[in-house]
Amino acid sequence: MSRIAVIAGQGRLAPAVVAALEDPQVHALEGFAPDIPATPFRLERLVPFLDHLLDSGVTRVVFAGAVRRPRLDPEAFDPRTAQLVPRILAAMQSGDDTALRTVLDIFEESGLSVCSVSEILPDLVPGEGILTGTTSEADRRDAARAAAILRATGPLDLGQGTVVAQGLCLALETLPGTAAMLDFAARHANLRPNPEGARGVFYKAPKPGQDRRIDLPTLGPDSVTQAAAAGLAGIAWEAGGVILLDRDEAVARADAAGLFLWSMPPDA
Repeated sequence: MSRIAVIAGQGRLAPAVVAALEDPQVHALEGFAPDIPATPFRLERLVPFLDHLLDSGVTRVVFAGAVRRPRLDPEAFDPRTAQLVPRILAAMQSGDDTALRTVLDIFEESGLSVCSVSEILPDLVPGEGILTGTTSEADRRDAARAAAILRATGPLDLGQGTVVAQGLCLALETLPGTAAMLDFAARHANLRPNPEGARGVFYKAPKPGQDRRIDLPTLGPDSVTQAAAAGLAGIAWEAGGVILLDRDEAVARADAAGLFLWSMPPDA
């Protein structure tokens, strides 16, 4: 019988995906244990791991959750995976997008199909619309400016988020992640030219050309709490391109904090 395997990372996404599937295999890269039981594997023994999946009747794989680049041990490679070392190292040195695409290619070359989280749980990826709150003209201008910034920085393989207030970029997501970006924005809130003007928008979107089967940007209730702490007016994201976890709780926190949640048209 055909089975699906979940490559689980950290955060709330992997448990949500596993709960939606019937009897999935759950694996995690060693050193990045998720909050659910998972069998670890090492990148240095990737080919034997892929063989195990196939021998277990797995035909599809879904990646869910956050994983940082692992440190590789040259002495731990098995002979077959060692043949992939130049390809893996070149990909890792070329940025996150290239590394992820290379991983997907290797999985598919072994005979496994990689599916997206949106195929498993389409309701996690909101379509266009305002989920709660209201947006002012200034908020919409800031959100449009933020979207333009991410389109411009996407080819540089930086992060998937930015904060814009009164047309100015207060923060850009990089390797430390979303929480660090929002904390930075909070500490530099006084840079807004008009203290009584627009408070600013936190915006998320996939990178241009990103393979959307893996590493989609993710928001959740904690994102709302962090945006509120940064004094922002709301959160916007590219409709159809961002995962929203625990939607009801995220909306409740936004309502309590007076924030809007806006799933923007990609061309807005």
